[in-house]
Amino acid sequence: MDLMNCPDCGELFVKNAVREKCEKCTKEEEQKYDTVYKFLRTRENRAATMDRVEEATGVEKVLMYKWIRKGRLQLAQFPNLGYPCDSCGIIIREGKLCQPCTDRIMRDLTIHETEEARKAEMNKRATYMSADRRN
Repeated sequence: MDLMNCPDCGELFVKNAVREKCEKCTKEEEQKYDTVYKFLRTRENRAATMDRVEEATGVEKVLMYKWIRKGRLQLAQFPNLGYPCDSCGIIIREGKLCQPCTDRIMRDLTIHETEEARKAEMNKRATYMSADRRN
């Protein structure tokens, strides 16, 4: 348990594993969650996009992304929702990175490993000669 300032309002509160904001801001966030969830539960709104949900509820996308990542909003129930890739920001539905970013990182790792293996092989083959200049 740590004494911290609320990231939203600056009020002092005791941070623990469950609470990352003060009581007042936590309640406000829960009210926003309830608003979004009630909106999405309606049959005609289940296919709403993030922009539509934000427009209809007034709740920021950042909060919705947080709830999706924590599993509070299940993407299986809402086909047009997602959250940004940690690398490029494109909207994804699973993992932390989109497929193009994953492919790029894997390609870069393969290139790096190949280069490191080549350097190690070159170091094994290197022969060093020293000249005794005392004669």
